[in-house]
Amino acid sequence: MAGDDPGRRLPAPPRPTVVYLPPGASDARRYPVVYLLHGFPGSPYQFVDSLALADRADRAIAAGRVRSFIAVVPPAGVDVRRGDWAGPWETYLVGRVIPWVDAHLPTLADRQGRTLAGLSAGGYGALDIGLRHPRLAATLEAWSGYFRPFREESLAGAGASELAAHDPTLLVRRDAARLRALGTRFFLSCGTTHDRATAAETKAFAAELRSLGLPHELWLAPGGHDGALWRRQLPAALTYAVPA
Repeated sequence: MAGDDPGRRLPAPPRPTVVYLPPGASDARRYPVVYLLHGFPGSPYQFVDSLALADRADRAIAAGRVRSFIAVVPPAGVDVRRGDWAGPWETYLVGRVIPWVDAHLPTLADRQGRTLAGLSAGGYGALDIGLRHPRLAATLEAWSGYFRPFREESLAGAGASELAAHDPTLLVRRDAARLRALGTRFFLSCGTTHDRATAAETKAFAAELRSLGLPHELWLAPGGHDGALWRRQLPAALTYAVPA
């Protein structure tokens, strides 16, 4: 699947979407899907190279800690240096990537079978997209994410109402009753010693979820805003997304 410009307007060359299939994957079965959104600067290969996703997923499945699952890692942004997950990239994920995956891979093609997760800007994107489309995915995960939009990239010219429509903190408050009814659940992780501003925001969002009665797990550990921290939290994040 080519990860080209969703609107065919941006000057980005085609980039691949990375797909992970579990050991012994079979068309006779249906698998949950974890959609992983990268940060900026970054690309889908953050998960391949820095996080060693395939090796760690294989080991977690073999150990019986997680179910067999499919992971899909699409690209976003003008290039690997800058971008976001709003605007055309939200449309791309929701309107093209997920339908393609369900049409071509043996997926559990419903919200209970989907997780949206991401690191850094991808963590914000997972929450923003998941809360704006609450029937899309049952589990939302932000790894060192942030919880309010910036006037950058697709939202550079956004007014107050458009920013509010992309604000996870406002969205979760507004739709708390529907999210509780749907059973939407959240996983939040962050490093606490070298990423203290993000950690403070992560704790505050977890407190918001707690006050609203929304199920969530908060994973905190010493570390920074980097691959070392994201590798350490990956087993817990996968176990929350697709528990055995």
